[in-house]
Amino acid sequence: MEAFNNLMYGFSIALEPINLFYVFAGVFAGTVIGMLPGLGPISALALMIPLTFGMDPSSGLILMAGVYYGAIFGGSTSSILLNAPGVAGTVATSFDGYPMAKQGQAGKALAIAAYASFIGGTVSIIFLMMVAPLLGRVAVSFGPAEYFSLMVLGLTAVVSLSDKSLVKGLIAAVVGVMISIMGIDLQTGTERFTFGTVHLLDGIEFLVVALGIFALAEVFYMLLKGGGGKEQPRNAIGSLKLSKAEVKEIAAPIGRSSILGFFTGVLPGAGATIGSFLGYSMEKRLAKDGDTFGKGNIKGVAAPESANNAACTGSFVPLLTLGVPGSGSTAVLLGALLVMGVSPGPAMLVDRPDVFWGVVASMYLGNIFLLVLNLPLIPLIAKILDMPRPLLLSLILIFCMIGVYGMSFSVFDLLLLLGFGLLGLGMRLFGFPAAPLILALILGAIMEESMRRALQISGGDWSIFIDKPISMWLLIIAALSLILPLVKPVLKMAKARR
Repeated sequence: MEAFNNLMYGFSIALEPINLFYVFAGVFAGTVIGMLPGLGPISALALMIPLTFGMDPSSGLILMAGVYYGAIFGGSTSSILLNAPGVAGTVATSFDGYPMAKQGQAGKALAIAAYASFIGGTVSIIFLMMVAPLLGRVAVSFGPAEYFSLMVLGLTAVVSLSDKSLVKGLIAAVVGVMISIMGIDLQTGTERFTFGTVHLLDGIEFLVVALGIFALAEVFYMLLKGGGGKEQPRNAIGSLKLSKAEVKEIAAPIGRSSILGFFTGVLPGAGATIGSFLGYSMEKRLAKDGDTFGKGNIKGVAAPESANNAACTGSFVPLLTLGVPGSGSTAVLLGALLVMGVSPGPAMLVDRPDVFWGVVASMYLGNIFLLVLNLPLIPLIAKILDMPRPLLLSLILIFCMIGVYGMSFSVFDLLLLLGFGLLGLGMRLFGFPAAPLILALILGAIMEESMRRALQISGGDWSIFIDKPISMWLLIIAALSLILPLVKPVLKMAKARR
């Protein structure tokens, strides 16, 4: 009853006309930002800090939170239609969403993404409302050793799902880790893999790699296969309606991934990207038709979309209850709160309940606005696939170049984009999976930092990773995720002989 009363208090704030406008404006702006490869929520949130400076803190955070989870919601559009993830959290959506679009089911893929995002966001809001204070204390128990083991588990879970070869998956992951540690080592000042050029001192931006490996590689592949010319007329959009069988098929994955995504988001440093990969890998393992993932399986769209939106909401737990940002976007939100004179932390629920519960209630409204806003626009958005193929490929190339150049205004980044496009094409031609490379790129720096901190705490004793129970069990699960794919063929052969 206390949680219900608090929520009603939050709705009394969120339903004020000005705050309703801020909810709608935030989710609308976030959706557009998420659709455009290269922008991302971090830049948008940073630009909005001056706008929220003179606003009431609850109104300011309602607006900025809407941009954040709206961008995650809208990022699936470019992933599905163009294979160009708008934000990092929607990379996993492209694995099955883009094949569905190529099969003439773009409308269905976008509809599934919208429904899954709505349900994942709503489920996580309920968890946020009910258990935020408790989960805030649990998140504190995760130290550097536990975070390192969690990152290892996330990486091995994706590597073990490499369809054709576990070895190729491991090679891709190692390449991703190597890319992630390029630049100056912040602890020692040592230059690593910079090859004598100043352009690599700050490392390589995730967007450059993601757009190169996915979008630009797709352009090159189409051109190589003769896809730049005329093509046969096809139904590019397809039906938006889901059959009862399809609803039943995606219901369980959405439920499981929503819960997994929320608890992943609660852990500082995990976030929507890791949540989406974990949701995708979990469903691929559980599904009887797991071998069809990556070829247009609807569960491969539903799982990451529900997980990334749930993780997005879950990341507000450490932000609001501990004052610990769980991602780059929530770090900007933390800065905005401090500018507005609000100090997130355990006392926030007592000192500023209007900010906490006002934001929680606004998320309910924001998710409804997102669903109502996105579903009617799907036929219009999906018509992008009706464009002549040469024009579509040109637009993808232009979007990639604008997105990358707009980050740092560096021609060198455009050359890197070209290089990663060629790398992505080579990986595709020789059967190397892209998912382990992308996830390793995201996790590599976090893994290294967590490992170093753990070893500093233990005085260089590696046993710290198995002395701590949570860390030990995470490493055991990680090891099993790599061993089981190797053992399965042997067990099948043994059964066949019997």
